[in-house]
Amino acid sequence: MLYTGTVLVAGATGRTGRWVVERLAHYGIEHRLFVRSGSRAIELFGPEITDRLSIGSVENETDTASAVRNAHAVISALGGNVMDPNSPPPSAIDRDGVIRLAQHAATAGVSHFILISSLAVTKPEHPLNKYGQVLSMKLEAEDEIRRMFGSHGRHYTILRPGGLIDGAPLEHTMVFDTGDRIATGKITRADVAEAAVESLWTEAARNLTFELIQGEEVQQESFAGNFAALASGS
Repeated sequence: MLYTGTVLVAGATGRTGRWVVERLAHYGIEHRLFVRSGSRAIELFGPEITDRLSIGSVENETDTASAVRNAHAVISALGGNVMDPNSPPPSAIDRDGVIRLAQHAATAGVSHFILISSLAVTKPEHPLNKYGQVLSMKLEAEDEIRRMFGSHGRHYTILRPGGLIDGAPLEHTMVFDTGDRIATGKITRADVAEAAVESLWTEAARNLTFELIQGEEVQQESFAGNFAALASGS
């Protein structure tokens, strides 16, 4: 087995989170789901998921503390719905919720926190920031995760994907870079999930923040080479 710990997936019923669950299952990695709606999770993943559910909200301290208990790693696919005026603002989910999840994870002894963030978070003038400063909120969460998980035997991986589209995993070559230098691009949610899951066992992905978009349509077996290239600076 490539990774032997238990992984908590936060935001597991979202469009990217579902792919994270699928890729964990593909590799036979033990996982639990932190979701708002148990019925939605059962609808998506089947009744066999019931005993692996933690139901609650990252806006709630008790729910969050309970969810991270006994997890060895966390993959956060959390993200607010900026187009829905009835949804919590980005400050509540993309910043405070993610930070709360990371704080409780660190307290519970989680060793690896993997965050799915977004391209262009360091660009405050980006049009997406018209919606509740969502990119700036994501950047604040990133900064806290780097602070909490960058030492003391803990580590992080932060993914900044381009525009999310549908499609299967491992059908494209990938462009990985650091420093928020990729201006635009797209990527399948499945490939974002694949990169998040592969980072569980890839040493080069530890304490790494990187952007990723898809390149040419050439199938590949994994993203290990992309992580290695970033780690070596090539």
